[in-house]
Amino acid sequence: MSPNSRLLEVAKRWRSEKLLNSPGLVGNDPVSTEEPGMPVISMFYGIIVSMYFLDNRQHKMPHIHAKYQDSEAVLSIPEGELLDGSLPPAKLRLVSAWIEIHRDDLMANWELAVAGQQLYKIDPLR
Repeated sequence: MSPNSRLLEVAKRWRSEKLLNSPGLVGNDPVSTEEPGMPVISMFYGIIVSMYFLDNRQHKMPHIHAKYQDSEAVLSIPEGELLDGSLPPAKLRLVSAWIEIHRDDLMANWELAVAGQQLYKIDPLR
């Protein structure tokens, strides 16, 4: 199974378990580690945001992976700089705004991810 199809499966399971709609599972709640290495930390406006466990080798800096339809991008945190890939311009602006709003939460999750520890969901952009 490709990484993109696994990411979509995680997102489908996340939605089917009503994690996005459950008031007790927004923000500072742990992310399931059933899919090791690629937890979805947020989803908004059709964008799926993930942070891979132990993923500090490829880009050498804190970053997230954002997927929208057939596009995928890697963005640095805390700056929101595009490191790799692409997203439609409007979606890229949304992800950049989300990074700006959740900079501290993202950096805390990054530290957990690098240590191989459980991540926390981050509120979606509303």
